[in-house]
Amino acid sequence: MDSRVDGVVAKESVRRRSASDEKILAAAKELFLADRYDGVTLERVAERAGLSRQTVYNRFGSKEAVFREMIRHHWSAFADPDRQPTKCEEGASAAEVLRGFAQSLQRFAAETDQIRFARLVVSESGRLPWIADEFYRLGKGPVVAAFVASLDALVRSGRLHCPDTYLAARQFMGLVQEFLVWPRVMAFEEETAVQPDAEVVIEEAVLSFLARYAPA
Repeated sequence: MDSRVDGVVAKESVRRRSASDEKILAAAKELFLADRYDGVTLERVAERAGLSRQTVYNRFGSKEAVFREMIRHHWSAFADPDRQPTKCEEGASAAEVLRGFAQSLQRFAAETDQIRFARLVVSESGRLPWIADEFYRLGKGPVVAAFVASLDALVRSGRLHCPDTYLAARQFMGLVQEFLVWPRVMAFEEETAVQPDAEVVIEEAVLSFLARYAPA
């Protein structure tokens, strides 16, 4: 990604937090993932974090505020340098940029609670639509925007010919996530068992994308 968008996810996701905040958010994540939104109270979060309910209330004010900040905290892991996609540096090929982004998606799904988190959002958003809205606004939305900016840079430099980079970005993410993320979210055990290796999925996604959008 170019310098304009390197910090898109980090700027929105990473805030200065106290040690108490970190304990509260870690405890809240464990409880929400296990017991869903209605099954969690500030009292339970405080008990799990080893703090008083008043401390949790003073820091966040409500269960909804804890949940929103937990989403932000979860997505901040995507800004971890070890998970960052290949930057759109001068000289990097389109294939390298695409491959780096796909690998970052795969690592985020494999090395965090992203699969369980996605299940939580799917199960709760029918009753509480704001949960899906926040999951997108605080996480996936900035990730998509940063990837679109990378594709824009590739187009400007002549490394891609792509009239609609937003459409193309979502298409590429679909090529990757349809195999590496959604079967796991939906717990399709038989399908997951016969999935090709992640490296194969990513390489085929890159080749398919370039077959459509590589310059003539």
